[in-house]
Amino acid sequence: MITILTLFTCSFSIGAFLILADYFKVPRLKTSRAILSINKREKKKSKNIEVIILDLANKLSRFIRIDDYKKRKLKATLKSANIKFSPETYIVKAWIKAGLVLFSIIPALFIFPLISPVVLFLSIAVYFKEIRSADELLKVSREEIEWELPRFVSTITQELKASRDVLSMLETYKKSAGPRLKKELDITIADMKSGSYEAALTRFESRVGSSSLSEVIRGLIGVLRGDNGVMYFQMLSHDLKQKEFQRLKTLAQKRPGKIRKYSFMLLACFILMYLVVMGMEILKTLDQMF
Repeated sequence: MITILTLFTCSFSIGAFLILADYFKVPRLKTSRAILSINKREKKKSKNIEVIILDLANKLSRFIRIDDYKKRKLKATLKSANIKFSPETYIVKAWIKAGLVLFSIIPALFIFPLISPVVLFLSIAVYFKEIRSADELLKVSREEIEWELPRFVSTITQELKASRDVLSMLETYKKSAGPRLKKELDITIADMKSGSYEAALTRFESRVGSSSLSEVIRGLIGVLRGDNGVMYFQMLSHDLKQKEFQRLKTLAQKRPGKIRKYSFMLLACFILMYLVVMGMEILKTLDQMF
């Protein structure tokens, strides 16, 4: 009986998919993979299931409506995370992935009903993971840029002592910048060359969304307006180094097992060093006495 129900569920699902694919005029798999591979900047091989989900999301995205404020905010987030989807497609894609996981609850009810709540919670987890994927990518990019800001600010501080050309400073630092910051500097430099310097720096700040970078941009705009800026960037460099120290301390606290092992080894080395010195002094004293 269970085998018959399983076969019926699979056959019904495949038949429903084929009918819906023909009705909505979903392109063939090879065509979709070719288009997706061209549009993707990454050289990763597209998975078949991802192509099918994306095609279905593009078809269904026209039927949903998003609040204007939420749409603008999500569009800016997707642009900053370099995700080439519309806000509607992005949301529908998360719904479809969660729905596919939830759909597996049907055979679970017949085969092993006890795992049905697990499937339900798993579908909710998949939805939140997909809907937050853009924010997670943006967070990783922001953290990587923030790690490099102390060196960036230190370089600006040294450059200000000899020049006040902000564009030249950015071009000089771009040569040794990390991949994330280099990409943003490329966009900002091109933006500065084609328009207002202040507007380009402001857009740079809004793309990254980092409070630490906002302080750097505020100082650069002040330099453009005629401020000296050297003292400001010296103080900012000190503050960023303190933040970097606190960040490293937080990372160390998250790995107490690894750090504790080396801490005990270091303590043992110090104790051994003192014992050796004390032993040598005691032997010298005994030699003098006898």
